[in-house]
Amino acid sequence: MLYFQRVGFLGVVSLGAAALILLPILAVVASVLGPASETWAHLARTLLGDYVLNTASLVACVAAGVLSIGVLSAWLVTAYRFPGQRLLEWALVLPLAMPAYVMAYAYTDWLQFTGPVQTLLRAATGWQAREYWFPEIRSIPGAAAMLSFALYPYVYLLARTAFLDVSRSALEAGRLAGYSAWGSFWRVALPIARPAVAAGAALALMETLADFGTVSYFALEVFTTGIFKAWLSMGDTAAAGQLSVCLLAFVFVVLALERANRGRAAYASAMRKPSPPQRLSGMAAALAFAACAAPVLLGFVLPAGLLVQLAWSDLGARVGVHEGVHINARLLALVGNSFMLAGIAAAAGVLLATGMAYAARLSRGRLAIAVSWANRAAALGYAIPGAVIAIGVLVPLGRLDNWIAGGIETAFGVKPGLLLTGTIVALVYAYLVRFLAVALQTVEAGLAKVTPHMDDAARSLGATPAGTLARVHAPLLASSLAAAALLLFVDVMKELPATFALRPFNFDTLAIEAYNLAKDERLAEAAVPSLVIVAIGLVPVLIVLKRYFQATRS
Repeated sequence: MLYFQRVGFLGVVSLGAAALILLPILAVVASVLGPASETWAHLARTLLGDYVLNTASLVACVAAGVLSIGVLSAWLVTAYRFPGQRLLEWALVLPLAMPAYVMAYAYTDWLQFTGPVQTLLRAATGWQAREYWFPEIRSIPGAAAMLSFALYPYVYLLARTAFLDVSRSALEAGRLAGYSAWGSFWRVALPIARPAVAAGAALALMETLADFGTVSYFALEVFTTGIFKAWLSMGDTAAAGQLSVCLLAFVFVVLALERANRGRAAYASAMRKPSPPQRLSGMAAALAFAACAAPVLLGFVLPAGLLVQLAWSDLGARVGVHEGVHINARLLALVGNSFMLAGIAAAAGVLLATGMAYAARLSRGRLAIAVSWANRAAALGYAIPGAVIAIGVLVPLGRLDNWIAGGIETAFGVKPGLLLTGTIVALVYAYLVRFLAVALQTVEAGLAKVTPHMDDAARSLGATPAGTLARVHAPLLASSLAAAALLLFVDVMKELPATFALRPFNFDTLAIEAYNLAKDERLAEAAVPSLVIVAIGLVPVLIVLKRYFQATRS
């Protein structure tokens, strides 16, 4: 009896944690219930239409980009064999390590008027500034290109998995119906892979709606930049909250479209024999290689090379040729701040996710249903942009801060100032709201592999739920817990909008430093922290790649 009372306690703790995760989201939604401010009325008259149009245009362009790149490359490396195919198969995932805002810094330096491309063009042709047209990188199409190259791997990975499951009999039926190779792709393989493609596109579009660094650096009037303008420039958190609700509407539209497009479709059975790849040669092989190599080149190799060149030139300008390269104390402080925040958030997220997943495993009856729904609701934060979560965290924590400060002042006559919203507590809270789903799903997947008989055996030996978790499950979950911590760590390292809005005074991270330097047009100095972010982001990408290809090839 005591055992099940402890299980009930775990369930209540899980429900409480889910409520804390949902609180910022509910706070943002509740902002529409308040009276409209003058700021909101001004925004509705002047800028709201631009926010809607530009956000919709950006989403549409990114959708076209990630679908065309992700689906085409996934089909080519799955259905065909050509020189370099094995290398490109995994290299196509590398842009996941390159945040879109970092890519934007690199390409802006390369393509702007004073950059090497236009300088070389003018030198070669003799043209003056107004005698030729050149695409403007700081535009909706430019931002869409950056986001497409950074996010297409979501579609690529899921589409490749689905294409591997397309059975030989399905393609042979298409050929018997008179379809060509590409006809079989359009009429047989693509409809089968539609659920996976829709899911990958939805992930990419949610990341697009959450992006702040790219659109802010390009000075685009979209909802994420509008939220910060209303909050920081106009000082109106209520108007920022109302803009956040508008942005949430876009998120739910994307999710609804993904659900509708998926419909009742399902993946082809992997038990059937997969279709053998067709070997290409000559011009066909060269075109396939070029089509798959271009996203890797433009999405990772070129921007990484540009950042290295910028960083090298900046280091040379600072220390000179004969002085050697000294470790920059500022960079070390930024790395320390970033690692501290990411480490605290990763540890807290893994502990919280483990408790919630374990409570769902042990709960029975109505409590089990409640805990399951609570865990699913807590995972909603991953679909919510960081700018929205920052607003949602500020509202309840600000009120709690005022209540605590009032109590201390009444009791002791001392004004303590901000105790929560001015510290890393608010930041870690925002990170957990945003990224808990990453840790929760990883831990749940690992826990599902542990047979329930082990719980029964431990209980029969008198072990408590906590003892069973510590002595039985924890050793078996070691790899899953490590993966969850690593993924959460890297997500926090790259997170910009929530960190930008909630960080304590004079507390910067690598992402904040790179953003501030780039905004000041000090792109060479921004290259070093940007490269550190990319290098750290490569670690989980390579680990996940190894597991992914082991699973799909088996």
